[in-house]
Amino acid sequence: MPKMRSLSGRIFIIASLFLLSACAADPDYSNVAPLPTASAPQAPAAKKLPAYRVQIGDVLDIDLYLNPELSETVTVRPDGMISTKIAENVYVYNKTTSQITAMLKKSYKRILKNPAITTVVRSFAPVRIYVSGEVVSPGEFLVVGQPLTLDQAIARAGGVKPSGLQRDVLIFRRGAGETEKVFVANYYGATQGANPAMDARLAPDDVVFVPKTGAALRYQSYQQNFQQYVNPAVGVGAGATIH
Repeated sequence: MPKMRSLSGRIFIIASLFLLSACAADPDYSNVAPLPTASAPQAPAAKKLPAYRVQIGDVLDIDLYLNPELSETVTVRPDGMISTKIAENVYVYNKTTSQITAMLKKSYKRILKNPAITTVVRSFAPVRIYVSGEVVSPGEFLVVGQPLTLDQAIARAGGVKPSGLQRDVLIFRRGAGETEKVFVANYYGATQGANPAMDARLAPDDVVFVPKTGAALRYQSYQQNFQQYVNPAVGVGAGATIH
């Protein structure tokens, strides 16, 4: 009888915990800024992709066709800079080739009256995007050239699990000075046609995180408490096994 009362008491605790957790809603990310969408290509309105921005590890050809002896090939260093024979420590990370050319011209005017410079990306370093949380195959994904859009990144990860919160996908982004920013995006709206603008193009090294729904969190809490309270009560000795 004492064992039966103990078992009944623990089952009552489980039921109480489950009822309390049932009141929990999906996680609230209303205070998180929405993911910027300005740079995302919109179909069919957009006629071309945004200009490519140079990344760390890219190899650049700096060509001075009137002064070929000054032409050279440089690699963007981990600090985002390049150095040439004339210009040292030029910050080129996340700049377009046109912007880099304009910066180099200012430096080369110290020795050339009218420097004719072109900047071309000889080879592209792979861009890394990370997808984690409630997706089928979380991990690191590499792409050469433009970063993936939100939809493309999640597709690479096998899609969102049924337990994933599709309306509040979080994007963690490192800005200048390694300051981390967090954005929220409605992946469901982007993929179902309700708000296609939310399928924004990600930035290099973005981390996409798909949270669990409130229902998934409740189930997880229930499972944890079921293991904690019932398994010690009935255990292997009573012929019960919890999976």
